[in-house]
Amino acid sequence: MTSLVDKARRYASKAHASIDQRRKYTNDPYIVHPEAVANIVGSVPHTEAMLAAAWLHDTVEDTPTTLSDITAHFGAEVAELVAMLTNVSLSCVGNRIERKNLDREHSAKASAAAKTIKLADLIDNLRSLVTHDPDFAKTYLVEKRLLLGVLKEGDTTLWRQAEIIINDGLQRLHHPPHNVPSSWFQGTEQAYLAGN
Repeated sequence: MTSLVDKARRYASKAHASIDQRRKYTNDPYIVHPEAVANIVGSVPHTEAMLAAAWLHDTVEDTPTTLSDITAHFGAEVAELVAMLTNVSLSCVGNRIERKNLDREHSAKASAAAKTIKLADLIDNLRSLVTHDPDFAKTYLVEKRLLLGVLKEGDTTLWRQAEIIINDGLQRLHHPPHNVPSSWFQGTEQAYLAGN
């Protein structure tokens, strides 16, 4: 691990631990998620800055860390990637559809490198969602299928992996014991596309 990446790992670990942030369903220390994202990014063509940003991708969104802090510690390139990966809807007062549409538009403007990290983030977040929270997974999978549409410039291997996980999750929810009708997914997707 390079000094930049190791520094990012240590910084992210400290930032998430400082607020005792935990993973929602497992209660594991939150840092297991950035670590998984960095490992996924490391499995495809990447740069040092991408690995550092993978470790740091949730620090601005979830901890007291600011983009200025990231710039000061890691430089403009890493900070720019983190900015592209940070949801812009945080201070938005709209409903969930409005917020997620804003975030998707933000992701659409990201660089190919940032989209690769976003795909890795999506893959790790989706791995066991249907098992842990099938009710939330219904909406989340529709949101992520729409997000995939704007991430095509990211790594193609990760894009395909994410597509498979999303389609598999939707299929699982469509069948017993969940039995969510196809019309529900279609209607929800249309609501997002219509912006209401």
